[in-house]
Amino acid sequence: MDKKLLDILACPLCKSPLIYKAEQQELICRADGLAFPVRDGIPVMLEEEARSLSHDEMDALHK
Repeated sequence: MDKKLLDILACPLCKSPLIYKAEQQELICRADGLAFPVRDGIPVMLEEEARSLSHDEMDALHK
């Protein structure tokens, strides 16, 4: 994913910065506990397409 694109992308719900997880092809919002998919290199920034992070995933983000 392009670094410049990552710098300007924000969570569509709370406007927090996002973390790119290349292995999972997801953009993570720590504040909302959501993972937005990246499909074919294109971020899908729709709330209905996001998945909720598990407690374990949230804990791992805060370490």
